[in-house]
Amino acid sequence: MSLLTRLLALSLLISVSGAKFSGRPGVNYGQLGNNLPSPSDSVNLIKSLNAKRVKLYDANPKILSALNATDITVSVMVPNELLVNISKSETLSDDWIRSNILPFYPTTKIRYLLVGNEILSSTDSELKASLVPAMRKIQRSLKSLGVKKVKVGTSLAVDVLKTSFPPSSGEFKEDISGSVMKPMLQFLNRTKSFLFIDVYPYFAWVQDPTHMDLGYALFESTNVTVADPVTNLAYHNLFDQMIDAFVFAMKRIGYPDVRIWVAETGWPNNGDYDQIGANIYNAATYNRNVVKKLAAEPPVGTPARPGKVLPSFVFALYNENQKTGPGTERHFGLLHPNGTQVYGIDLSGKTTEYGGALPAPENNEVYKGKIWCVVAKGANWTQLGEALSYACSQGNNTCDPIQPGGSCHKPDLAVLHASYAFSSYWAQFRKSGGTCSFNGLATQTIKDPSYGRCEFPSVTL
Repeated sequence: MSLLTRLLALSLLISVSGAKFSGRPGVNYGQLGNNLPSPSDSVNLIKSLNAKRVKLYDANPKILSALNATDITVSVMVPNELLVNISKSETLSDDWIRSNILPFYPTTKIRYLLVGNEILSSTDSELKASLVPAMRKIQRSLKSLGVKKVKVGTSLAVDVLKTSFPPSSGEFKEDISGSVMKPMLQFLNRTKSFLFIDVYPYFAWVQDPTHMDLGYALFESTNVTVADPVTNLAYHNLFDQMIDAFVFAMKRIGYPDVRIWVAETGWPNNGDYDQIGANIYNAATYNRNVVKKLAAEPPVGTPARPGKVLPSFVFALYNENQKTGPGTERHFGLLHPNGTQVYGIDLSGKTTEYGGALPAPENNEVYKGKIWCVVAKGANWTQLGEALSYACSQGNNTCDPIQPGGSCHKPDLAVLHASYAFSSYWAQFRKSGGTCSFNGLATQTIKDPSYGRCEFPSVTL
């Protein structure tokens, strides 16, 4: 073979392999809802979004079967609760691969296997210590069982960083830097895998909306540039800034070249009254802009890694009504549970103009007024008793008015008692982290539920 022929063959190989691996975002397919479409319908909906990648939070066999013979590449996950045992047993690791991967591979294009979800955000020291050993066990099982095309990783939240601003100061927390992150990065580097990270400018912005420009968080700012004083790199959006903090944190402990994969990013389309900026306008703006950035050809990269492909999964496929926590947790979906789009979105990046005006944002500033916490519509009444007991057992005199002889005592109205307990609990404990959630049984309202002599405690923002 002549030199020219070899060069042509090499350039063809590079172009072909480059074409296979694009920055075109995929989507996270969560299942925490009791009203979601079937797996087969969901796969069709994923296709309708022009997503070529999907990430699952388990290895659901019905979903993996529905993805069979499609051109959608798949990321599956080993559940958090199995990690400690798998880290100690090659047999358990082998069994998990045999049960969850081999029945579907290779006709379902499983390409990534994440060992746990945000493990290093846990307070469980045994769980954190088991993470890298479990990743190694799973990797060995894949190899010994003949599965060759699957990369092993794990997803991390930004709270693994001790410092993140300016990006050049990025550093992992001391309790995990040497003991977990260094061996993990050594593993990822050796296996040519990725550091999977969850990047949410929304959560960074809501920490300080007064001093942080919303446009900077939404990729919409035209007059805000943040300069890193150490590197002189210029940042024009919060997303790049957050990514590069991880780049420099890896570099700090000797692994400057491990590739990054954005395991989750997105913006909530709704939320509670005390949650600023969670609306359809901002969600559509953020997700359309992040898709435009990530799907760009040639790749844009970040200031610290210009021109590098940054693969990603947008969170999430659906609004999931059984997720716990604040209202935003149930409103990250690109789709409603009935399959309709919350707003127009195309994950291929090819759509540049979307028809139809977005609803104007109404909560980009903090709500000023009183808010109460009451029983949510459709709440499971059989679970209310336990939640009421919990709320009443916290704090001082939380539920005195609903006791016999109290101004709010209505023994035949359990829902009213629960609403009072929820409001009273939240009013006492919101400032110390208490939420109006109660595992989805509660919701916020700005309509005063007080009646007669019964005055419900409220939160004033």
